[in-house]
Amino acid sequence: MNNDKMIEKILRKVEKPARYTGGELNSYNKDINSTDLRFLFAFPDVYEIGMSHLGMHILYNMINKKDNIWCERVFAPWTDMEDELRANNLDLFALESWDSIKEFDIIGFTLQYEMSYTNILNMIDLGNIPIKSKDRRDEDPLIIAGGPCAFNPEPLHEFIDLFVIGEGEEVTLELIDLMETMKNNPDYSKSEFLYEASKIEGVYVPSYYEEVYNEDGLIKERKTTVENVKPTVKKRIVKDLTKSYYPEKTLVPYIETVHDRVMVEIFRGCTRGCRFCQAGMIYRPVREKDKDTIVSQIEELIKNTGHEEISLSSLSSGDYSEIEDLIIELLDKYEKENINVSLPSLRMDSLSDKLIDRIQSVRKSSITFAPEAGTQRMRDIINKNITEEDITGKLEDLFNFGWSSVKLYFMIGLPGEEMHDVMGIKELTYKIKDIFFNRPKEKIRGNFKLTTSVACFVPKAFTPFQWEAQDDIEEFYDKINLLKDNIKDKKITFNYHEPERSFLEGTFARGDRKVSKVLEIAWKKGCKFDGWDDKFKFDEWLKAFSEAGIDPEFYTKRKRNFEEILPWDFIDSGVKKEFLIKEKKKSDQESVTSDCRMLCHNCGVNTDIMKGPCYESNS
Repeated sequence: MNNDKMIEKILRKVEKPARYTGGELNSYNKDINSTDLRFLFAFPDVYEIGMSHLGMHILYNMINKKDNIWCERVFAPWTDMEDELRANNLDLFALESWDSIKEFDIIGFTLQYEMSYTNILNMIDLGNIPIKSKDRRDEDPLIIAGGPCAFNPEPLHEFIDLFVIGEGEEVTLELIDLMETMKNNPDYSKSEFLYEASKIEGVYVPSYYEEVYNEDGLIKERKTTVENVKPTVKKRIVKDLTKSYYPEKTLVPYIETVHDRVMVEIFRGCTRGCRFCQAGMIYRPVREKDKDTIVSQIEELIKNTGHEEISLSSLSSGDYSEIEDLIIELLDKYEKENINVSLPSLRMDSLSDKLIDRIQSVRKSSITFAPEAGTQRMRDIINKNITEEDITGKLEDLFNFGWSSVKLYFMIGLPGEEMHDVMGIKELTYKIKDIFFNRPKEKIRGNFKLTTSVACFVPKAFTPFQWEAQDDIEEFYDKINLLKDNIKDKKITFNYHEPERSFLEGTFARGDRKVSKVLEIAWKKGCKFDGWDDKFKFDEWLKAFSEAGIDPEFYTKRKRNFEEILPWDFIDSGVKKEFLIKEKKKSDQESVTSDCRMLCHNCGVNTDIMKGPCYESNS
């Protein structure tokens, strides 16, 4: 039986065969004989999640614009599919061609979440490819990775040949062009390619570096092992978002995914300066896309996909300088066509009365805000720059306009937090409920529902809190149980993230090269889909740490000093370390920093390509 027949046979046995069939509207199918290079975009989670990832749609279409390059896709197979692949001795295969992933020249993984790392190892192994870079031959695919987690690539250093640090559109094409050129040379070798690739800005080849440790386990020094390799890797950025590539069409799945809608990026970066937020630091500077370009891109995507919902993508969409005009123009244009404009996650202080008045006729289902902390002291420590009056006043406005369902997101375990700050989450939640019901009876409309969710704080690289200690599991549960015992109201739903998973996330978010050993052992013990509640095997993870001889609290519970060499210090994120230290000290003083669109605070990014009054004057 040939490979395709075997795949057809096993597809009848799995829960959701459409995860693996390919053939969706707007997918690419090319003649292998006319292609010079094959690129595989790999998402280390299930199809439904990966197909909702905007970066996949951008890179997939951008690469396939080159006639002689074929970009295909692969997602992590669910356990039923993996069982069938292994039982039938079949390799993991790409959706478009059904060819084994080992047939590709380059496999590119996106690193969105630390808890997907075991899936990466599992997918490589399912392709019958050695999981470690040092064991791969020249004829094996080049394994690369990028995304936000690549800003600390060290836990994956043994498994990834090459990391892309920063934004991937331009550098991915440069890597493809380099591979295309070198591959035609009969003397081609992977080592030669990696050396030439390491010269490209934003490219990090981990095998060219070595970490030397002190007896206490701290990094003593970091050095290059190959001559003329740059000691610092500078992140790549796309300077002009308006002129950068954006697809006119996106893939339309056969089955429901997390986001079945048109997604258009309106700007990159954020200058709010929340001290816990990695994305707000690593994606600086702010670059806005021209409003007319956004409207035009949406029009093309709706025409080519048939989607009936529009989503505006960014870190803080309310900070887009023309957000009101943009939303109103889209509502005017598409309301009659029954195409919904999905409102972005907006900050309290970005919702004007004009905008509320215009959107209130379109959507009153639910509104989502992230106060992050329950007391003003904690909001100042994290530099949230909103007051309780901002929160309660805006919600009262929304209630008066007809909203009755609210979702609130908080964090526990933030630096400096005390138990009364945790109780502040409960108190703010109840205060919001009281605001809804204490209005005049004629204004109370709808079935009130309030959902309060808390996540466990995880210190991340390149934030002012990268030196902070993380609460241990018991401390997190003490805070969760305090809220569970005190939030007792039928109108309020309380949700929380599992501290065990946040504990692991913290270990790998700030881990050095040594934790790669733990990752391999845990994978061999069957750990995968660690972000899924029913698949998470925390006991096996603890055994893996024990077998590796590594204490995970060395990476989570321990507070660092400013002189310590951090595993990611060799990366130039564009934000000065001095700025992060200054912000950390200001958090200790419970002092806030204004949005740098209003007051430049010298974080170190290139102001030449930023917008806003302070950038123009370079103050």
